[in-house]
Amino acid sequence: MTPAARLSAAIGILDRILAGAPAEQALTNWGRASRYAGSGDRAAVRDLVFDALRCRRSFARLGGAETGRGLILGGLRAAGADVGALFCGEGHAPAPPAGPELAPQPPSALESLDCPDWLAPRLQGSLGADFAAVMQALRHRAPVFLRVNLARASVAAAIEALAAEGIVARPHPLAATALEVTEGARKIHGSAAYRDGLVELQDAASQAVVQALPLVAGARVLDYCAGGGGKTLAMAGGAGLTLFAHDADPRRMRDLPARAERAGVRVRLLSTADTRREAPFDLVLADAPCSGSGSWRRAPEGKWSLTPARLAALVATQAAILDETAALVRLGGHLGYATCSVLDEENDDQIHALLARRPGWERVSRLRLTPLDGGDGFFLSLLRRIG
Repeated sequence: MTPAARLSAAIGILDRILAGAPAEQALTNWGRASRYAGSGDRAAVRDLVFDALRCRRSFARLGGAETGRGLILGGLRAAGADVGALFCGEGHAPAPPAGPELAPQPPSALESLDCPDWLAPRLQGSLGADFAAVMQALRHRAPVFLRVNLARASVAAAIEALAAEGIVARPHPLAATALEVTEGARKIHGSAAYRDGLVELQDAASQAVVQALPLVAGARVLDYCAGGGGKTLAMAGGAGLTLFAHDADPRRMRDLPARAERAGVRVRLLSTADTRREAPFDLVLADAPCSGSGSWRRAPEGKWSLTPARLAALVATQAAILDETAALVRLGGHLGYATCSVLDEENDDQIHALLARRPGWERVSRLRLTPLDGGDGFFLSLLRRIG
């Protein structure tokens, strides 16, 4: 595909996304219908689509419309590209700009940060002086991180194994197990280091959350909102734990047994009823459903689909999960509450409310990370049951 043809493909995909289709589904459907597109074409189109979604407001303003065409045109202008050479109408290229596209308006302050208007006061209140810098960081692609499985290899050995397959990685300061991939990221899934369980894909901030937990050998640990099990496996790699995983939707954990086998660890999957029968636990981690505002670089759709009603529903769910998991912790045990959000109402406000509801708890520590620290935005509050 020519560069201009890739733009046309991205425009069509973005139009489907703007009409309500999930981004991954739209990309997959295009790929299946476009057998002529090679792996390089698919990767380039994917990058165009996600860059446009991260910068949806500013690109729409620069392109003259919030359409697939407007977003791609605005993205080219933001990059200083030669629009005339690519929007030329020849072959599979998009037609030349016309009408409002010829006289785009400069983005406003919030548009230039790609920040939804209704969320701006909440984000400003939560991030303070870092607001603009964090929002700028969320407009750009996230780094690729790996977690070294210390049960299989040392950090140095993992770096060496990756390098042998053309994947260049370096340690990252957020966590002792974190590697940032600087070259060859698209080779990871096909590498022996990945297949043999030496490394897993996991954000460095997510690894930092696990590193901050009191993982003592022999402890009974429950990952209550396990999802695909990234944090479950990260915990398993660091200590001799009796490890359990639960999720409100068990289907999210369907790949966890195979991943655990590849990593050489044991994890027992529990239903909600099982968690109550197996209680009490020494440590429960509740990585609660949230706005995902700390990870909008990776999932930019979430920035635009979040509404006040949806956020209120998430806050209510988080409070319920805190009450549910607090009841599963033994006296003297710990509860770790985590989100990949940068909003206070999902983070500190939830902890203050829990402590007001349950006086038999104390706060032990707090970890707050934003994309300015290198990884995703993450929050962890560690609580201890004292009564």
